[in-house]
Amino acid sequence: MQDKEEERALVNVERKLTADGFTKDFTVTDGRLHTMDTDSNRSYGPEEVTIVDFYRFEGESNPDDMSILYAIEANDGTRGTISNAFGTYADEGVDAFLRKVEDLGKNLDKAHK
Repeated sequence: MQDKEEERALVNVERKLTADGFTKDFTVTDGRLHTMDTDSNRSYGPEEVTIVDFYRFEGESNPDDMSILYAIEANDGTRGTISNAFGTYADEGVDAFLRKVEDLGKNLDKAHK
């Protein structure tokens, strides 16, 4: 169970991200990022998205309760969030996808220098 301070912080971050246009909820299935809404249901490969920002939340009573909320923008302008536990409880599919996105970003940074 999250403590109240952490819960308020998460709600505040989600509210700010929504105000900034990160309105979609994402999930990872079969190595692709998908919007969770039924009306658009788009999917993206790691090369089609950028991690704009991320926020870590750690449970005070149990450090193993850490989670990370990622703000993601796709190359077509779709913006949304995806969260994942950290460490033992992490979803390996989400982890693997986001690692690929990060690795591609690092490669792009090197190519631009």
